[in-house]
Amino acid sequence: MNTIKTKTLDIAEYLETEEDISDFLSEASASGDTHHLVHCLNIAARARGMTEVANQAGLTRASLYKSLNGDSSPKLETIAKVLNVFGCRLSITHTKPTG
Repeated sequence: MNTIKTKTLDIAEYLETEEDISDFLSEASASGDTHHLVHCLNIAARARGMTEVANQAGLTRASLYKSLNGDSSPKLETIAKVLNVFGCRLSITHTKPTG
């Protein structure tokens, strides 16, 4: 019997350009799910390089890892700083209230 070897898909490997990252983060933001956005920020930061992103955002590498690890809820200020590194920003759009 032949064994099939598989590899875990890492989206970070496919985010090669600034436009790729910007589009990826725009889609993540459009979902409205803040945990998903933070997860995608983590992927984008790994694609660019955590040290580089941390330096450009004015954060320590350890702080960036902690903020984006999925176990914490980063401050809005941190999210905005990281988005800025990728040439992105948060914006407010009107939607119908739920409920």
